[in-house]
Amino acid sequence: MNDMINQAGLKKYCDRALEAGAAHAKVIEPGSVVTAPWVRLKCQFGCAGYGTRYCCPPDTPTPQEMRTVLDAYGRAMLIHMEAVGTELQEKRKLRAKLIDHLTELEGEMFKDGYYKAFLLVSGPCHLCKACAKLKQEPCNFGYKARPSMESCGIDVYQTARRNGFLIQPLREKSEPQNNYCLMLVD
Repeated sequence: MNDMINQAGLKKYCDRALEAGAAHAKVIEPGSVVTAPWVRLKCQFGCAGYGTRYCCPPDTPTPQEMRTVLDAYGRAMLIHMEAVGTELQEKRKLRAKLIDHLTELEGEMFKDGYYKAFLLVSGPCHLCKACAKLKQEPCNFGYKARPSMESCGIDVYQTARRNGFLIQPLREKSEPQNNYCLMLVD
């Protein structure tokens, strides 16, 4: 498919992501998204959320399952948010606000005929202080909760770099934090 035609129909959604607080939003090919088994090891051995949240492993697709899902799509949008400031809570609020907008955007895209639209977010779920999984209850926000790219085995660093975005590990918490979300489209 011609790249201009490929992007033309999604420009308004990229613009909406920018209006919601994203620094950049770009149409990408799902084949450029990198999956790797080692990514989930970072969740399993390094994150307190492992096994305690519905949107975290092992309740999310494996890297192999995610690759199969990605291969079922022809277009995606990579959305970049830059959180600047020293306050971790402020960075979390900015990320949560953008994710809320992007979840709404996913619904709008569905209604506009992009029936396969599905959002993968950045980092752990922010919807509850304590996940209902801990009480063995159903998710309180199943209609709104989305897994993170990392929890599905997506190498966010390599994916962002492959698509022309800057990302590097932070040395200090005060450095700008680059977060990425992936909207699978069709």
